[in-house]
Amino acid sequence: MEQLKTVSTIKKIKFYTKKELSEMYETSPKTFSRWLKPHESLIGDKIGRYYSITQVKAIFQALGMPSNIVDIE
Repeated sequence: MEQLKTVSTIKKIKFYTKKELSEMYETSPKTFSRWLKPHESLIGDKIGRYYSITQVKAIFQALGMPSNIVDIE
């Protein structure tokens, strides 16, 4: 059975955990970490469990927008 893809709209960029971001990119946290590895100098270190708004923007620039995200206002 085919799973329906949920399409969402981000109204505002906020702090996200690695798990939340990996779910947006429809991958595991381990794979997502590998995707981020080449961009660590651009993204920087997390603040506790969360990536800051600036870091989330850098992740979106480095990896592109997640395919299930329609619009950011």
